[in-house]
Amino acid sequence: MLVALATALQLTEAERDHLARLAGQVLPADNDAAPEHVPQDARQLLARLDGIPAYIVNDRQDILAWNAAAAALITDFSRLTPEERNTTRMSTRFRDTLCTGAPGSESAFSQQAAAQLRAASARRPADATLAELINEFATHDPDFASSWRNHAVRPMANVRKNMHHPTLGELEIDRHTLSLPGSSFFLVMYTAEAGSPSAAALKSL
Repeated sequence: MLVALATALQLTEAERDHLARLAGQVLPADNDAAPEHVPQDARQLLARLDGIPAYIVNDRQDILAWNAAAAALITDFSRLTPEERNTTRMSTRFRDTLCTGAPGSESAFSQQAAAQLRAASARRPADATLAELINEFATHDPDFASSWRNHAVRPMANVRKNMHHPTLGELEIDRHTLSLPGSSFFLVMYTAEAGSPSAAALKSL
């Protein structure tokens, strides 16, 4: 009934979720297998973040759009298959080669991923792809598995990471995750402390 009502009223993702909370229920996401289209204004925002590596993900953490700086910092996303283009899968692939957690925050990304994917699983209870991703990450990452067992539900907006870039060298950067209002998308940006060598390196991308 709620799904039919939300569809008839043409509610946004945020409005759907609010309706579900008022009714004490969780609405499944619209057609989990359907391609997701990033709004044009969000793509324009990516392009305007000149020199700031950034990309847009859905609640499964699939990377749907990115700017040139993000490709230069992390990898050429266009060369990856859609299945590989996922932040949790990439963290496993690049572990200890591209980036690691900064001292004292080694498990922060895994904790964040567990919270984000648990929220996604509540919205997508029948999403087999999401369930496969969660099981895959839990198998390869003990910190994720621990956070998942502990029912982590509060993502961290900022995570500090150390990166090993092939041309820029060692970087200490902050990964910021911002929710895009009225959608289930998130903007992820990478910055460095102002005046630091890492900040100067990012400007050269």
